[in-house]
Amino acid sequence: MDTLPPFATHRVENQPPPFAPRDLWRDDHALREAVEREGGAGFAENLAAYGALAGGELYELSFDAHRDKPRLRNFDAYGHRIDRVEFHPNYHAIMGHAVGHGVAGLSWHDPRPGSHVARAALSYLHHQVEPGTSCPLTMTHASVPVLRHAPALHEWMRKAAAPHYDGRDVGYGDKAGLTLGMGMTEKQGGSDVRSNQTVATPIGNDEYELVGHKWFFSAPMSDGFLVLAQAPGGLSCFLMPRWHPHGGKNALRLMRLKDKLGDWSNASSEVEFLGAWAQRIGEEGRGVATIIEMVMLTRLDCMLGSAGEMRMALAQALHHARHRRSFGKPLIEHALMRNVIADLAIESEAATALAIRVAGAIDRAPSSAHDAAFARIATAIGKFWICKRAPAFVNEAQECLGGAGYVEESILPRLYRQAPLNSIWEGSGNIQCLDVLRALGREPEAGRALLVELERARGRDDALDARIDELAPALTGTAQLHEAQMRAFVERLALALQAALLFVADSPAAAGFCRSRVGGAHGLGFGTLPYDLELDAIVARSLPV
Repeated sequence: MDTLPPFATHRVENQPPPFAPRDLWRDDHALREAVEREGGAGFAENLAAYGALAGGELYELSFDAHRDKPRLRNFDAYGHRIDRVEFHPNYHAIMGHAVGHGVAGLSWHDPRPGSHVARAALSYLHHQVEPGTSCPLTMTHASVPVLRHAPALHEWMRKAAAPHYDGRDVGYGDKAGLTLGMGMTEKQGGSDVRSNQTVATPIGNDEYELVGHKWFFSAPMSDGFLVLAQAPGGLSCFLMPRWHPHGGKNALRLMRLKDKLGDWSNASSEVEFLGAWAQRIGEEGRGVATIIEMVMLTRLDCMLGSAGEMRMALAQALHHARHRRSFGKPLIEHALMRNVIADLAIESEAATALAIRVAGAIDRAPSSAHDAAFARIATAIGKFWICKRAPAFVNEAQECLGGAGYVEESILPRLYRQAPLNSIWEGSGNIQCLDVLRALGREPEAGRALLVELERARGRDDALDARIDELAPALTGTAQLHEAQMRAFVERLALALQAALLFVADSPAAAGFCRSRVGGAHGLGFGTLPYDLELDAIVARSLPV
């Protein structure tokens, strides 16, 4: 019974119910279908369990883990150097759940067919609710194939793959599971890692002492780090643990934590190496070639992360639009709002389809030359385009909520701050486009693999057929591309590839995506779909009522 006096003003009306808890796996038709297409259906039970956990407990834990930023303690109360980063307890709780459910290691500790697809889906689900912790999870996952190059590091490889998280600041021998970070960027150069100045001096048995710095050193509380340094034979790859193998802290010093735009729950730092012990991985002078597999896997997670951010932003916008009323009816029943939501839904599904397709190609690459070639070039294409679309996408979702999407009680401000990161991390847009140009020039099988994927949708749409014909000469090597045109070329290629994947999947979003993105019936902003498209089915598919 309402006991408020008649003059009271605080009546809560026309507000949506809380978004969480939601089952992020059950609610996502596009994700479930993509996982099945790419061979991950055998892990559906694992994914269902994590989708419910992520949309419930982890969603709630994430707010304080994000709001209470990590703090650097260089010294203890007695003046001893400790270089320790302290986190909110929720950070460690989230990491424990994620590692235990395989976000960092499922591909390696349960290597059945489809395991890379399932691990990719876990990463996509996790990133929706707590993207900061995705950084150490991603780097730990991506480090395992690099560690395989050094038999002496078998224990590191095994523990990095293990479903055990231990956040204590102790030596790696005392832990059942380990996390890994990575250090490549230095002050004098970012993507130009060959200009690195950190020096590695051999001390015997493939062991070295490192002297130098890293300008951007993410997840500095990891148990170990893959780093690049200049050895006598050239730029080389090393594993550098936080604790020296013979006891005590290794000689790396945390100088400061970065004050970042977003990614607040994750610590990123600047460090100096003062004769830090490290174990060489691979041959001297082959550092980039050794670490490149880690880079490729982290780039996959960049596109998975951006696709996950889009998915959560869409779900938040649609949830709000269904429950908020204006001018006598729910927002979603207004034609212009329905156009915006449907446009976001089409973009989100296309991003998910491409990201999971690349994960499927990586899964099958050891036994399929086509998938190996496709993964090689499609990773760069997806990293460029999906990550580039995320910031504008999240902002449009915020606008669907109005002012409520701009305050911290909503998850959308966090997603908006996070959205630019994946386009910058692991090679900015220009680097990805140059990678596509390099692959087409040096690896003709990569272009042919793309053309095969596009041709699978031949005949489904006239505009797509025309785009395939336009792209084919460059993909087959009969037309030369200029560096200055690569952003435009990769954008057109990405849109054609997304359209083809949606048509092959018989997605309800395929025709609308192709007509708007490939056929040109679209403006420069979201909500500019052709007004005569059938939008209700697209909206209904996006999030169960």
